[in-house]
Amino acid sequence: MSDRSFLNWPFFEDEHRVLALELEKWAKTELTDYAITPANVDLACQELVLKLADGGWLDYCVTNKYGGKNPNLDVRSLCLIRETLARFSGLADFAFAMQGLGSGTISLFGSAELKQKYLPDVRSGNKIAAFALTEPDAGSDAAALTTTAEQVDTSFVLNGEKTLISNGGIADYYTVFAKTGEAPGTRGISAFVVDADTAGLEINERIEVIAPHPLARIRFNQCRIPITQQIGSGGEGFKMAMATLDIFRSTVGAAALGFARHAMHEALNRTKSRQMFGAPMSKLQLIQAKLGEMSLDIDASSLLIYRAAWTKDKGAERITKEAAMAKLFATEAAQRVIDEAVQIFGGSGVVSGFPVEQLYREIRALRIYEGASEVQKLIIAAQTLKENN
Repeated sequence: MSDRSFLNWPFFEDEHRVLALELEKWAKTELTDYAITPANVDLACQELVLKLADGGWLDYCVTNKYGGKNPNLDVRSLCLIRETLARFSGLADFAFAMQGLGSGTISLFGSAELKQKYLPDVRSGNKIAAFALTEPDAGSDAAALTTTAEQVDTSFVLNGEKTLISNGGIADYYTVFAKTGEAPGTRGISAFVVDADTAGLEINERIEVIAPHPLARIRFNQCRIPITQQIGSGGEGFKMAMATLDIFRSTVGAAALGFARHAMHEALNRTKSRQMFGAPMSKLQLIQAKLGEMSLDIDASSLLIYRAAWTKDKGAERITKEAAMAKLFATEAAQRVIDEAVQIFGGSGVVSGFPVEQLYREIRALRIYEGASEVQKLIIAAQTLKENN
């Protein structure tokens, strides 16, 4: 479907090249039914989690101590998987991504007991994971969180509301960030694991979005959990959330890259087969200019994504700037590529169910979640100023 020559870049080891080729073969046979988002998104997402587990792809979401593939989360593998899945099915990419993001904080900072309790079931698909950070009045501004967790004897009691939570309503557990008051602002946020069947956890609303995925608004109403469900130390939740996003933010760019590659594939086929003015569209210089810009955006995105992933895999403690650059550029570039593909298709490009129309809906949220584009610019600027003090 797309150019795979980038696998020859020095960012990759042989195992990454094998992974990409094997996943490509698997996706061609297993994801055909999910090319267009099914009507029953909840059921489809649950099926996809099990498919991904059966295929061995969720092995990359946890470490080998808990049944996973590698001793540490390998960001290049995560990016390659998301890029490939996104080319075939936005929902399959979503299902994989949330198993990783929803368990990532546990993998990085959880106690041995929490890891053993949740990670093997994440890998097997027996537990669906969710990451609950966003609130109605706290999206990009995490310091504005109002959800609280008050320690009462050997328990924490949670109260508050989260919204736009991916896998909300179908998750088996939620990684939740709440204020515990150790210090003002982000220094007073802690992280917890809350099982979906815990008394006081309520699904207040299921949220429909333009590219259907399971999302919900959830409420904690005197929701009591054991103190052992806290991840790491009190007051460290914001740092843990940012460290988790450091890893998975690059993979958002990879998913966007997958969407862009799919759009490019559709656009190339269209320009070669569509006749205009007595010749294929591909002969028109205006169309060639579009294709050239689309190709440039795709390669530049790929370089930024896999630089960030390679840097993390080679031992960098944090890749805040590199991940922000990858996420910002790749999601914005994918929007441009897909928009040009729609334009190349003309009226057919906005017909519901056409691949480029679906891609147009799929890409939009990626410029917002896990840090909006505007926030990524601030992160990049802050890191640049810090480096040049």
